[in-house]
Amino acid sequence: MTERKTPMRKCVGCNEMKDKRELARVVRGSDGAVCFDPTGKLPGRGAYVCRSSACLAAAVKSKRLERAFKCRVPDEVYETLKKQLAAENSN
Repeated sequence: MTERKTPMRKCVGCNEMKDKRELARVVRGSDGAVCFDPTGKLPGRGAYVCRSSACLAAAVKSKRLERAFKCRVPDEVYETLKKQLAAENSN
């Protein structure tokens, strides 16, 4: 029996390839709205960030999410990501 390959994605913060399940997904839908995707299944263009505050800070500082989506990312999306990462890291 063959093994299934785990999907790999690149973190926009540290530029490292990691397992898709280790990363948080942010998605830009067809309507142009950018939001956090906790399930990883929303339709649209996705960008991935490591679940660490250092990678998120690097992505925010260099505006890598905005570059990936070619549009402005609302501050609420960054706040949602920060809260989600803080909640996961406290467990």
